[in-house]
Amino acid sequence: MSSATWSATCAKAVKVSHDSPVLLDRFLNDAIECDVDCIRDSEGQTFIGGVMEHIEQAGVHSGDSACSLPPYSLSAETVTEIKRQTAAMAQALNVVGLMNVQFAIQNIEGQDVIYVLEVNPRASRTVPFVSKATGIQLAKVAARCMVGQSLASQGITKEVTPPYFSVKEAVFPFVKFPGVDTILGPEMKSTGEVMGVGKTFGEAFVKSQLGAGTKLPTSGRVFLTVKNNDKPRAVEVARALAALKFELVATKGTAATIREAGIDCVTVNKVTEGRPHVVDMIKNNEIALVINTVEERRNAIADSRQIRTSALLARVTTFTTIAGAEAAVEGMKHLDNLNVYSVQELHAQLG
Repeated sequence: MSSATWSATCAKAVKVSHDSPVLLDRFLNDAIECDVDCIRDSEGQTFIGGVMEHIEQAGVHSGDSACSLPPYSLSAETVTEIKRQTAAMAQALNVVGLMNVQFAIQNIEGQDVIYVLEVNPRASRTVPFVSKATGIQLAKVAARCMVGQSLASQGITKEVTPPYFSVKEAVFPFVKFPGVDTILGPEMKSTGEVMGVGKTFGEAFVKSQLGAGTKLPTSGRVFLTVKNNDKPRAVEVARALAALKFELVATKGTAATIREAGIDCVTVNKVTEGRPHVVDMIKNNEIALVINTVEERRNAIADSRQIRTSALLARVTTFTTIAGAEAAVEGMKHLDNLNVYSVQELHAQLG
């Protein structure tokens, strides 16, 4: 859009809105979203309850995105800066009690740039998860702060960074609504949450999937079709799946990229390219897992909808973000070696 067109558009928006402000949104591509829950007391002390790294990229509703505590891919420097900014905002806003901040981290030329998405001076849906993961009852501590008790008087003097991973996963009602599109986006679709715990991120993630009722296969054929920006990461997903002895099939463009990386992959038709096509394979129970990411365009989403709805009807697990697919593959490495941990014993490790 030219500057002249942009100016004209803004002028029309101001005229239509009368006295209301005009909100300008900016979309961050390939950004990692984070949630932070903190507590500040009336004496000005701030306690960071937990920093959670979302698995799905920014743009997926935070209620639909899985998240990991502690963060599984962010650098220690970035996490430290996120904590510093959170404490500074709690101080500036003079919050007493709980506060939740949502950040987006975008890597630009090798440097993490941190954006603040929203600040909520209240409890969030992540408080029960953080409390269970760290063993600190955040709601109780915050309530006491709000009636005048300090953090120090409650014995809350240092942050807790667990030596294990906890993953919160959303539970979706898709199986009850055949034909619904399972693609994730800014509109919240989940109806519940579960939690998985493990000594590694992969172990915690696969347990969260089992808790949410998502079945990850141990063998069979995986179908991949991804948008252009995701193809470099899809190659690594394909490489990991091949190492796990899965057979790979993909649409023309995705298959070509995978084969160029030296990985065996069979090309299958899109629905619009004639039969037999991928939907036939899904209906014939020839596909064990679907990885499908699409461009944020209505026609692209509509063109691939039949893949997702057919997979849902056939009870084939589907990932609609490349980050979700990466986490799933990491979790699948642990399917044959899962351990049971007592939450009480894990909390005891925190001192």
